[in-house]
Amino acid sequence: MLASVSRAAAAASSASPSSSASSLLLLVSSSLSKPSAAPLSLLNPFLSLSKLPLREPASPRSSRLVASSSSSSSYRPPMNILNKLGFGPKAPDPSAMDSSIAQGPDDDVPAPGQQFAQFGAGCFWGVELAFQRVPGVSKTEVGYTQGFLHNPTYEDVCSGTSNHSEVVRVQYDPKECRFESLLDAFWARHDPTTLNRQGNDVGTQYRSGIYYYTPEQEKAARESLEQQQKLLNRKIVTEILPAKKFYRAEEYHQQYLAKGGRFGFKQSAAKGCNDPIRCYG
Repeated sequence: MLASVSRAAAAASSASPSSSASSLLLLVSSSLSKPSAAPLSLLNPFLSLSKLPLREPASPRSSRLVASSSSSSSYRPPMNILNKLGFGPKAPDPSAMDSSIAQGPDDDVPAPGQQFAQFGAGCFWGVELAFQRVPGVSKTEVGYTQGFLHNPTYEDVCSGTSNHSEVVRVQYDPKECRFESLLDAFWARHDPTTLNRQGNDVGTQYRSGIYYYTPEQEKAARESLEQQQKLLNRKIVTEILPAKKFYRAEEYHQQYLAKGGRFGFKQSAAKGCNDPIRCYG
């Protein structure tokens, strides 16, 4: 193109002023109309680069096929930057997909002479403190149970997809604390007529439930529910089921209110204490 323009200028210099101007315009116009043979223009590299052929992204299904095949294609599906930073959905742990473990019995063993019981009554922080105060209770732990995911995290449970319930597992001495005393603390701590909800806490993880370890516990729980139903004008929705695998919650959840809760004000876990429980500290 530059050569054509130079030749036009040289020719125009030997012609008359009016004819040289017309000839120059004609030759430049003709040169611009001809396609350039060079694949990339040095005069306008951005225009040339924009016309480079782009590889059409493969579909998710074909991407998986490409990744698993031995073909020579170098294409790999792009990774979302959020996933690389840890904010995207995490890859499922193959062992977590075995619901038979999560749905199995609680195979932990209480201390000699002690028994276990599990209760779900909403957010487990306040429920645990209530049981810590019951005489004869030697240990409390908060955790997750009744779900389908093995080794769930707090985030898994809050997603509402794992079917776990937030519970308190109580270890107690039956010589000092009757199971009925635990049931009394359970009923007093929450509203058993609201399905999957306690106050502002909404979700299946907040459902009301008594999870028994022995036939005696089951019998006492059902009789207690019947007695409570006579005192209420709304139907109790508490589930009474065999205790299943207990997954201890993250350490920062344990004895949360006794340690100070959200605002750092410790609440008493002394036996027999009747101080009002501040749910979030």
